[in-house]
Amino acid sequence: MAGSLCSAKLIAAFLLVSAVPFAYLIALELSPPSTHVFHYHGSGFLRECAKWDASGRRFLVSFLEGGVGQVPVPDDDHRSPPSAAAVVLEEATVIKDADLAGNASLGLAVDAGRGRLLVAVADVIGNKYSAVAAYDLSTWKRTFLTQLSGPSDEKSFADDVAVDAEGNAYVTDAKASKIWKVGPDGELLSIIRSPLFIPKEWYRNLVGLNGIVYHPDGYLLVIHTFSGKLFKIDVTNGGEEVKVVDVVGGPLTFGDGLELLSPTKLVVAGNPSGRLVETLDGWQSASVVGRFKGPSHRLATAATVKDGKVYLNHMFGLGYPKKKHALVEAVFST
Repeated sequence: MAGSLCSAKLIAAFLLVSAVPFAYLIALELSPPSTHVFHYHGSGFLRECAKWDASGRRFLVSFLEGGVGQVPVPDDDHRSPPSAAAVVLEEATVIKDADLAGNASLGLAVDAGRGRLLVAVADVIGNKYSAVAAYDLSTWKRTFLTQLSGPSDEKSFADDVAVDAEGNAYVTDAKASKIWKVGPDGELLSIIRSPLFIPKEWYRNLVGLNGIVYHPDGYLLVIHTFSGKLFKIDVTNGGEEVKVVDVVGGPLTFGDGLELLSPTKLVVAGNPSGRLVETLDGWQSASVVGRFKGPSHRLATAATVKDGKVYLNHMFGLGYPKKKHALVEAVFST
């Protein structure tokens, strides 16, 4: 009898404790948003990246289970106030390659000038396979697939991708902290390495180079997630000079996806949800000039700009059987 009573108390205690986080999550979900949100129903729970495709008036989203979807946005997408009930948009799968089954689709880059989408692909569990693929934005035909690492290579994890004015793709390796450069037709051109990419503390190398953007002045800006360092890499005239950007108000620890709001302003998605970084000297140095806190339980992982406004992609979708995802407008405050 005493044992049964003890077991019943343990079960009751477990249910009570487990109910607390669920109640908290429900409260967070039911609280009205402070900014505009695009909600959409997706086929899976995990969405790593989202980028706005202006020509197609759609968000393109990467599936952690592999593949890419599109979320078309109607012309009358502006709703006010932010807390007003909004139509939930629908995701449609546009890429699902059988030969990449078991690998995740991660960072995205819209190469508007060439009408294509670049996708970073990686083996999430084993770090045994990394690649970058290009797809036509109209037909979704794959134009190339370049394997960057395999089982016999060092542990690597292709995480994010950027494209320069000539169509070269730059793919970050979040495991070994290097950058693969791939030509417009998919040829592997070079690998950018630097001792600056490797912190002395072993634990800061658990997640290395991550978000990456190409600046129109001919260089890359890259974030190192666990150290919070921001790097400027000059890639003009075949050069690969690496410098650390001196960030006042940094480091940008847990920074994930990057997006340029302008040539002098950079959005860093991550923890907290988003930070706005500004430079006055061509990214020799910079300052954190704004912060935004969105739905932290959904985990911001990427940023994109739509019609001059910043939207943060969030990893986790909630709900069953339909999974509802959130693209949250980031309004930064000092």
